Amino acid sequence: MQNVPNAASSRLERGKRALAEIDGDGGEKVVAALAEIAPDFATYILEFSFGDIYSRPGLALRDREIATVAALTAMGNATPQLKVHIEAALNVGLTREEIVEVIIQMAVYAGFPAAVNGLFAAKEVFAANKAEGGL
Repeated sequence: MQNVPNAASSRLERGKRALAEIDGDGGEKVVAALAEIAPDFATYILEFSFGDIYSRPGLALRDREIATVAALTAMGNATPQLKVHIEAALNVGLTREEIVEVIIQMAVYAGFPAAVNGLFAAKEVFAANKAEGGL
């Protein structure tokens, strides 16, 4: 039988490593902010989202961020999370042009309002990134 505390710790550590690689400071700030109000929920995000799902084999982080940006754009009501993942997409190697194309593609499936909102979110992330000396 597997030792559950060690398994949980392993998931948590794997999640922390994945989050740092994908989101850098942005992701850590989100988790820290959540931990202030709901520490268990912050742990769930680290363990499940990043320790289990993002750490799976089969897709590169770049591909996972394409899917995530597309899904969050299509949702149309997750702008804060979309901004974090647009930054993450840049961190894992997507170009601004590729991110814009992913968002434009969502106009076909999620509608123009969702794509417009996504493009404005990207514009804000790109501007902030440029102001900080990024890409």
